[in-house]
Amino acid sequence: MADSDWDTVTVLRKKPQKASQLKSEQAVNKARRIGAQVETSTKYGAASNKQHATTFNTAKLDRETEELKHNKVAPDVGRLIQQGRQNKGWTQKDLATRVNEKPQVIQEYEQGKAVPNQNIISKIEKAIGMRLRGKDKGQPLPAPGSKKK
Repeated sequence: MADSDWDTVTVLRKKPQKASQLKSEQAVNKARRIGAQVETSTKYGAASNKQHATTFNTAKLDRETEELKHNKVAPDVGRLIQQGRQNKGWTQKDLATRVNEKPQVIQEYEQGKAVPNQNIISKIEKAIGMRLRGKDKGQPLPAPGSKKK
């Protein structure tokens, strides 16, 4: 023990760098200084947390310029929905429950603010028993099983 030198340090092993440390800017610059080959590539859409990117056309539609507009439910369809609902004595919430939609959806359809969805309109038609599409709007739906002439 008398022959050991207190100023000497022996390193048995060194921990390897983590992958994140190898990709750091300092590690890349160090590799460039040494002359090692460094490959850099950028992935398309990297470092963004966007699942649905908007395109130029959808942004245009959202602004609703004069030439491009979203189709809205016609005001007469909204009035027909409201009349059919009131004839049955239902609130907007009651109708929404029967067609398995949110009350806000029914409110938007009645106000004419909704973008028309044929599936929802079909469910509302069946619930209130009144046609909301086609040339005979406002007419009662034919009974199930009856033939159309």
